[in-house]
Amino acid sequence: MNYSLPMSTSTFQPNSGNTPGTQSHDIPVPDAMAEFMKVGWAPSPLDNVVAHPCVEFTKARRAKISSLFPGKRLVIPAGTLKARSNDSDYRFRAHTAFAWLTGIDASDTVPDSVLVMEPNGQSHDSLLFIHPRSPRDNNEFYTNRQYGEFWIGRRMTLEETETRYGIKVSMIETLPNFLKGSTETLTVRKADPKIDALVNENKDDEEFHRTLSIARIIKDSYEINEMQRACDATARGFADMVRVFPAAKAHARGERIIEGAFYGRARSEGNDIGYDSIIASGSHACVLHWIRNDGAVNDGDLILIDAGVEMESHFTADVTRTLPVNGKFTDAQRKLYMIVMRAQAAGFAAVKPGAKFKEIHAAAMVEIAKGAAELGVLPVSVEEALKPENGLHRRWMFHGTSHQLGMDVHDCGEARREQVQETVLEAGMVLTVEPGFYIQPDDELFPKEFRGIGIRIEDDVLVTDTGCKILSDSLPRHPDEIEVWMANLLR
Repeated sequence: MNYSLPMSTSTFQPNSGNTPGTQSHDIPVPDAMAEFMKVGWAPSPLDNVVAHPCVEFTKARRAKISSLFPGKRLVIPAGTLKARSNDSDYRFRAHTAFAWLTGIDASDTVPDSVLVMEPNGQSHDSLLFIHPRSPRDNNEFYTNRQYGEFWIGRRMTLEETETRYGIKVSMIETLPNFLKGSTETLTVRKADPKIDALVNENKDDEEFHRTLSIARIIKDSYEINEMQRACDATARGFADMVRVFPAAKAHARGERIIEGAFYGRARSEGNDIGYDSIIASGSHACVLHWIRNDGAVNDGDLILIDAGVEMESHFTADVTRTLPVNGKFTDAQRKLYMIVMRAQAAGFAAVKPGAKFKEIHAAAMVEIAKGAAELGVLPVSVEEALKPENGLHRRWMFHGTSHQLGMDVHDCGEARREQVQETVLEAGMVLTVEPGFYIQPDDELFPKEFRGIGIRIEDDVLVTDTGCKILSDSLPRHPDEIEVWMANLLR
């Protein structure tokens, strides 16, 4: 099928306003300057543009999705910029479905791009619509804050993008004309309001989005390698954080000193942090999603750190360690820690092909219940506590033990709850194992030396043919190993 797409005169634009991409405080461009800016520019093609290693993998992913929706046009937007404050936008991150199907690195992704999979017989032809590098024959390259090369840096041309990612590429302005006609269309909704308005809603849009999410559950070799890289970078980030513990202890908001150290690693080795880092010292560790990170870091306390590096490919790690600020566990801290460690070991043992996802949590919770009984705070037997109608041990661990992991930290998130829990594990899945034990500062069931202690240990594991491989295994877990590791870092 021939896709010779003419340049459109459509008013469809990624920007709005009289002069796209400008602000009220921008200085007007006189005609003389506009004409002068068109001349005197040397050609500047990118050197050594070659096919990205992901190309063959993304072709296979698109073929998989194509087979599920024969005869239907599939529209997957990258999304658009979101304002942080007035005219200041958040750093752009493409919609996960778009990133997975195209493989475009974070640094190469252009906001407002759209992938269209056009039906062609029993398969589909893939077309990528983007806003390419600005030519020098109009003023966009120096006036447009969102796309102008002088404002945000060079983008790839249509030809460079096609060579790099192996997808036929066209101007985004041609998209409205291309989407005309009666072909049944499925769209990832709520990613880009302009696309939502352009394409009629289909009753199956939600299911389409869910299918794209679930399709990521089995990782190919490229994805697994990227996730291993993410875990390795994250391990180095944890070492960076431990090295700044002395500086953190000397600062009123020491948690932010530690947060900053990890952010530096994430930006130097990857695209960004995979999610807001949790840097929870002392009783802050009892707050599951503590991301204010504005507390002090004190000797004698534990600090719970939950962080992950996201690579340029958008794949992220998700790792948690609970560390003694001064490098040594107290007896009470160690006692609680070993309960969590036993729970994690039980979770690891439950990760194997043929097991159900929910069995990971069940295995870990047995050890949490046993631990609560050992500490003398469980008012019923372990057996009674573990009954679904009771669950009293959950007072000290009220979150799940595992989740899928990939491009999203909680990957395959569009799946229904029952789908997740009943998922049968298969080789190639990547997930977390992250039990915890949290004693709130006001929990009078515990002696004072235990109150305000929160412990979580989280690792990323790959389901293999025989069990699981711990991708984040380079970080120590046992208290003895942690103490030696920290001592070496703090010399």
